[in-house]
Amino acid sequence: MKKLTVLLLSAFLEIGGDAMVRLGLRSFRIVAFVVGAALLFAYGLLVNSTRLDFGRLMGAYIAVFFVVSQILSYFIFHEHLRPAIWVGGAFIVAGGVILTLWK
Repeated sequence: MKKLTVLLLSAFLEIGGDAMVRLGLRSFRIVAFVVGAALLFAYGLLVNSTRLDFGRLMGAYIAVFFVVSQILSYFIFHEHLRPAIWVGGAFIVAGGVILTLWK
């Protein structure tokens, strides 16, 4: 449960930070850049302060990151999922599952 919480929170911090920077570029609002930078810094602190196996954590994180980023890109930026994203994403998620469950 701890791993899943770290993965989800990390993904939301990184993707949220990136989204704020993107919004800042589109609207030229300094506050969006500052919030984006703070979120990205918090992501870096969270990921690097855990005592979890970094290689396995990052492998699983990439799968969680992919899923969360697609959900947020759909709702925030109204980007639709194309077939290539579904197929490629399936491979990404499968890799995350393998890295997580393989003993």
